[in-house]
Amino acid sequence: MSFQNDKEVRTWSENYKLTWEDFKGKANYNVGSAAVTTSGISFGYSVKVKNNNVVSFTTEVFANFYPQKSWYKKELANNHILKHEQLHFDITELYARKFRQQIEMLEPDNEIKNTLKTLNKIINDELKALQDLFDEHSNHSINKEEELKWHLFIKEELAKLAQYKSVD
Repeated sequence: MSFQNDKEVRTWSENYKLTWEDFKGKANYNVGSAAVTTSGISFGYSVKVKNNNVVSFTTEVFANFYPQKSWYKKELANNHILKHEQLHFDITELYARKFRQQIEMLEPDNEIKNTLKTLNKIINDELKALQDLFDEHSNHSINKEEELKWHLFIKEELAKLAQYKSVD
């Protein structure tokens, strides 16, 4: 567990699975969901400039889970729903890996800052679209057959990009 700007954050790890204790937000009883995972990608970069030209750059990309913004309804909580919420976090990690893969292909130039910001927006838009599609197909964990298909699909996609995984 880490903190960013005094906000609790859990960074994705291959060796850690979410537990209900990680969900510290107040449950929203105005919606039908049994639980909500709030996760996202954060990134930072630095550039090295020589003679007014960018000669190199470094980046950091993290798949984060936000405990204070994630919640569950105790009376509806079960292992199936927890696995659904974990898969949302795993999807965030998948897109962090895709982001790292795309960054690896970039060459330093004077537009690198804009390129990174544009790439970040594209990755986050794609991440949101897949999160929404997962919920739509699985009917928010109700369709167990689709849920299983998604678990297998995300596991395969993560394996394809294993070289870009978050490091513990």
